[in-house]
Amino acid sequence: MGGEVWPKGLREAFRRYEDALLADDVAVLDELFAPGPDTIRGDAAGLLVGHDRISAFRSARGGISTRRIGRTELRPVGDDGVLVVAESWFEGGGRGLQTQLWQRGPRADDGTAGPWRIAAAHVTGRPVAFDRSTWRVLGDPLVPGDPDPDAPLAGVRVAVKDLFAVRGQVIGAGNPVHEREADVEVEHASAVRALLDAGASVVGIARTDEFAYSIAGRNQHTGTPPNGAAADRMPGGSTSGAAAAVALGQADLALGTDTAGSVRVPASYQGLWGLRTTHGAVARDGLLPLAATFDTVGWLARDVTTLRAAAAASLPAPDTAVPDTAAPLGDGALLLVEELLRSVEPATRDVFEAFLARTGRPVRTVALPPLAELAETVRVVQAAEAWRVHGAWVTAHPGALGPDVAARFAAAASVTTDEEEAARTRLRELRTAVRPVLDDGPLCFPTVPGPAPLRTADAAAVERTRAATLRMTATAGVAGAPAVSAPGLRVSGAPVGICLVGTPGSDLALLDLAARLVA
Repeated sequence: MGGEVWPKGLREAFRRYEDALLADDVAVLDELFAPGPDTIRGDAAGLLVGHDRISAFRSARGGISTRRIGRTELRPVGDDGVLVVAESWFEGGGRGLQTQLWQRGPRADDGTAGPWRIAAAHVTGRPVAFDRSTWRVLGDPLVPGDPDPDAPLAGVRVAVKDLFAVRGQVIGAGNPVHEREADVEVEHASAVRALLDAGASVVGIARTDEFAYSIAGRNQHTGTPPNGAAADRMPGGSTSGAAAAVALGQADLALGTDTAGSVRVPASYQGLWGLRTTHGAVARDGLLPLAATFDTVGWLARDVTTLRAAAAASLPAPDTAVPDTAAPLGDGALLLVEELLRSVEPATRDVFEAFLARTGRPVRTVALPPLAELAETVRVVQAAEAWRVHGAWVTAHPGALGPDVAARFAAAASVTTDEEEAARTRLRELRTAVRPVLDDGPLCFPTVPGPAPLRTADAAAVERTRAATLRMTATAGVAGAPAVSAPGLRVSGAPVGICLVGTPGSDLALLDLAARLVA
């Protein structure tokens, strides 16, 4: 069967599917995909298995660009299956390809043939210059690095979070109004310059959640970047675009920031290596701040070798006034906090405990101040500082922010001077309590409560995940400590990171230990 010889009813089903795609009729699309857990849909972002997951992805995606069907080829597969391969010709230019395995459903009792359903589909979209949800500016490269082929980061492509100064560009901060009003930068941020001097090239400036005041990865203005490890899940933020670029292979290294988890969360969600550095160890000039008490520079990479090379090129030498970033880590035991483990979803805890057993490492249970208190203290100080830095701009631009970030700034505006001072006093007390624990060895726990939320998650579900996550990420912020997220776990087919938090100054040693643990 070649060309366009269609079995009875298949042409009509195919056309109905095309019409439903153009109309974004999710109910009809659900009907035309075969029910059950074995249905498959794939595209450049990844593979979805199971009718329910395909349906959830589709309902969050929205419609497609107007197109018509060009050349179509059919091939029989068994008695009740047909492979359909068709060209898509888009109204705005460009072509794509779609491949579908259609199967006829069971016959009715009266012998009537069953309906045609899609059992498997693969979509190749038209080529795009770049994904606007991931990138704001893209070059080839945008800024070349030191051309020395023996430089430690020679050939490494860097995606820079849109909070760092890149000479000749503006800092957009994830908001189009801020981007339009920003001045062009005349010097690179120190963190950018360190990578360029080590031989890396900046391939582009990547999207961020607005003003880095989120860890979800959603941006009201430019969309949600893809999750390179789980297409139907959120990417994590606020280093969202740069993390997606690395996971998708469009960059080798992401330069980001971590205030309350903005490197660790996307690393966990997308199966990447991520390092939040010791607070103050990497210079922050040329970085648009959110909350200076907690803001740190960090990186994400697909492999620990690239991540360590970036850290070694950017962290200060051990003989400076900053703590030794290769400091040893206790007596070799991994430290567990039972309250942290209770914060983890049951399936994630099971997989994590199996990982611990495989390491063969001794483990020791230690106590921290209540996680809710750690998180609330970070929240109040962060909010007060965020409003102090950005409040005037937010006030002068009503309606410029997406609703979730706007609500966060509104809450920040309500923090009183007395509340801030009380939180700062408590922060000093909590830091004094946490740091001695870290001196005895690294804390070890899942980076986040579980896999990334689905892209279809509503605002309330995203906020619940955020609150649970911040209870887990707050320890490093309170202590000003380094934290690594290593890609060591899989839960429900999606990645979850293993987090190590070490004593301040142990950045490189922490990376080396994480590499040994997940080897």
